[in-house]
Amino acid sequence: MNKLHVKKGDTVIVLSGKDKGKQGKVLEVSPKEGKVIVDHINMMTKHVKPRKMGDPGGIVKAEGAMYASKVMLVCPKCGKPTRIAHKVLNDGKKERICKNPKCGETF
Repeated sequence: MNKLHVKKGDTVIVLSGKDKGKQGKVLEVSPKEGKVIVDHINMMTKHVKPRKMGDPGGIVKAEGAMYASKVMLVCPKCGKPTRIAHKVLNDGKKERICKNPKCGETF
């Protein structure tokens, strides 16, 4: 199983592509594909067919998946894009730590 540096609910910034520089919250993570879906980023148009009687069909905007390598985690304390370090505690649990030299906050 592949591991990703982001989790559901994290705030990320887009590093490359048409939405470069935009921030959003991670809605879904797919470690198998190495992709993430970010709120209001990489918007796609989807043609939806009405399934039941009375259901509206038409063109709907939805978020598309993007590679996790195109996003970088934003530290909740300092608000800057950062890489993360892992610190193993005495009880065996792992913590994610901000790599910015002035911050060092766990999240």
